[in-house]
Amino acid sequence: MASTSAEAGNTKQKQVKKETKLGLTNKKNENFGGWYSEVVVNGEMIEYYDISGCYILRPWTMSIWETLQVFFDAEIKKMKIKNAYFPLFVTENVLEKEKDHVEGFAPEVAWVTKSGQSELEVPIAIRPTSETVMYPYFAKWIRSHRDLPLKLNQWCNVVRWEFSRPTPFIRSREFLWQEGHTAFATKEEADQEVLEILELYRRLYEEYLAIPVIKGKKSELEKFAGALYTTSVEAFIPHTGRGIQGATSHCLGQNFAKMFDINFEDDKSQKGMVWQNSWAYSTRTIGVLVMVHGDDKGLVLPPRVAPVQIIITQVLYKDADVAGIKAACESTAEILSRAGFRVELDMRENYSPGWKYSHWEMKGVPLRIEIGPKDLAENQVMAVRRDNGAKEKVAVVNLVEGVTELLNSIHESLFNAAKEKRDACIKVVSTWDEFVSALNDKKMILAPWCDEEEVEKDVKARTKGEMGACKTLCSPFEQPRLPEGTLCFASGKPAKKWTYWGRSY
Repeated sequence: MASTSAEAGNTKQKQVKKETKLGLTNKKNENFGGWYSEVVVNGEMIEYYDISGCYILRPWTMSIWETLQVFFDAEIKKMKIKNAYFPLFVTENVLEKEKDHVEGFAPEVAWVTKSGQSELEVPIAIRPTSETVMYPYFAKWIRSHRDLPLKLNQWCNVVRWEFSRPTPFIRSREFLWQEGHTAFATKEEADQEVLEILELYRRLYEEYLAIPVIKGKKSELEKFAGALYTTSVEAFIPHTGRGIQGATSHCLGQNFAKMFDINFEDDKSQKGMVWQNSWAYSTRTIGVLVMVHGDDKGLVLPPRVAPVQIIITQVLYKDADVAGIKAACESTAEILSRAGFRVELDMRENYSPGWKYSHWEMKGVPLRIEIGPKDLAENQVMAVRRDNGAKEKVAVVNLVEGVTELLNSIHESLFNAAKEKRDACIKVVSTWDEFVSALNDKKMILAPWCDEEEVEKDVKARTKGEMGACKTLCSPFEQPRLPEGTLCFASGKPAKKWTYWGRSY
């Protein structure tokens, strides 16, 4: 009977291993799209849903999102920005009040047209963004300079329906984000906040996700519909040769104030219109994280956002002190948990150590701690890094300090590796031929530009192909020196600035 139970257990174990499908069939360098789709599913980030472009965000994803949310929410509260929540729905007449804005979003707006079997008298839009949802109430709440500044943020979902080739996190019909909406008495205040928020986005990417970004200003053609100007943080995916907009901070000027009559009386009883900003980052951040750091074993997560920073496993051999090793694993977990680390124990005995290693590598856990007979005897643990596979002995007496140093080193190494790869893809050009050659080599191109919209449209038209057209990514705030007499790479006219160009997501 005991033998039969053991056989049943072994059969079950084999079935479980088969079902989990450890390992990836696609290589990042060979089939990036296939690799990405596998990683986000096998790493338990998402599950595909039966509506195209919609995805189930699993707990592993939500934990990363919540970590970013905790950081950002605390920082904006230091800026006296308060959270609110506005409805998901907006009426057609309000949505269409700002002409440029609605034209920019029109193809993506989803409409509710029926209730049960009854047609609605007036269709209701599902918000693609919330400017038109919020601003009628800004007009109601703002009357005097004493009501300013009004600074609100909301954590919510939005729906943008019309697109092709949905990609988890990167292009989805519904996604999570924060969107900030603020109003000021002066342009100077609005301009200052735009840059303060942009710096928070840089910190989010570089200090939490270990991804280098470039801060800059969008072109008139690429700015947010209805904005005075748009700033952004731009990342780059070397494997595909595509830029990706990481987050945006817009100065809306007085355009929406004019449309929605958001006026105030100053301290001299003079009427004026407010100056407004809006700014947002979304779950796209998580897709960028996967694309930049992931490898052929799965996810590679920076320690500051990893749902589990340390996984502890026992390594058992014949005649090992099982009870002693188990106690050492539990003690290690308790010490590290008390020190504030996110730790889990994997003490499952029906899986081999190698299987468990692969499982947690797929999920991107930054550090694995192994404890076996030798470690128990020498009062140490073996720490194994996910980013480079390096092993390091850590004495139990120095456990917290040693693990802290390792996790900080992992973050730094991930950031430096990503920056090195990104920088190797940046190509400075001065002529059209150099530009085309760099574009074909999947580079992020820095070129002198005349800053004319028609020239940008012409570049997009001339580079349109199967890979998609090239466009401006941003003009970096940190401008290299532009020698006098430098000509635009595309038009031959006098160049006014250096601008990054490339294909993008």
